[in-house]
Amino acid sequence: MKRVGSAERVLRQTPVILFLVVLGGFGLLSGSFLSVENLVNIGVQAAPAGIVAVGMTLVLLTAGVDLSVGAIMFVAAAVAGKMALAGQPFWLVMLTMLGIGGVFGGVNGFFVTRTGVAPFIVTLALLFVGRGFALWLTQTRAMNLPEVFLQLGATRVLGVPLPLAVFLGIAVLSQFVLMRTQFGRQIYAVGHNRETARKAGVETGRILAIVYVVSGVCAALGAILALGQLGAVTPKFGENYEFKAISAAVLGGTSLFGGRGAVLPGTVLGALLIQSLENGLVLLNADPYLYPLITSAIIFTAVLLDSVRNALLARLQRRKIRLEPELG
Repeated sequence: MKRVGSAERVLRQTPVILFLVVLGGFGLLSGSFLSVENLVNIGVQAAPAGIVAVGMTLVLLTAGVDLSVGAIMFVAAAVAGKMALAGQPFWLVMLTMLGIGGVFGGVNGFFVTRTGVAPFIVTLALLFVGRGFALWLTQTRAMNLPEVFLQLGATRVLGVPLPLAVFLGIAVLSQFVLMRTQFGRQIYAVGHNRETARKAGVETGRILAIVYVVSGVCAALGAILALGQLGAVTPKFGENYEFKAISAAVLGGTSLFGGRGAVLPGTVLGALLIQSLENGLVLLNADPYLYPLITSAIIFTAVLLDSVRNALLARLQRRKIRLEPELG
């Protein structure tokens, strides 16, 4: 019985173990990797994708997926660029970006809940629609934004870089909602079994709609932080963020099958793990052409770990059930 429990605990701590292995490995290979300055830099660079991953985690917990987050980022950034260059107030630009995220998330939620079309198809369609619209809006040209965007990225709150502070704040708030509120419990219930949750009185359609809206807003917020670091909108803005977000969530222990996972420490560690890999490769002067291969390997590893972990945990749970009557 103790052996079963120990194995189960180790499997559930896989994200922490992976993160420590990456930190230790790059720390041995590069003397500057574990410096305080570089670790803070990793957190700041991970913030945009990390916030997107928080929204993605809520969607995955309902057994859904949102492939449109990168396109939402691009549309929000493209509109923001046009507004900023036209002299619109900075606060209005920020609110418009968040509103665009909410509208796109609402469109996803509507089609997922009202038409019965699989989330994969709905959000994939919006990915192409969003990127196409943003490319048309920008005429595939880069836009250099006013200095105020870079100032936002360089701002500190109580000595903590603003992007990192926002990332951690959103993560803490999301984890609190998941663990301490009825809405959070309903998200898990929908992910475990939507039909059972519906029969228990959970408004499954409302829950699904809300998590897609939240995912869209998180994508827009991630775009704001990304603009604060880049200071420009390019035709590739937001590209592949959907895969980074899914990888971060799954590497952090969120199941692709719904009903299991957490933002803290799970998704946060996943986002930091991916950024640590990229940062370590840069410090080691690795071949840039290897980056896409490594990214794809991360995605594959995330999905494989999720499948293996689910299978092993299910097997351990069955063994535990069989052992308990024998011990009784």
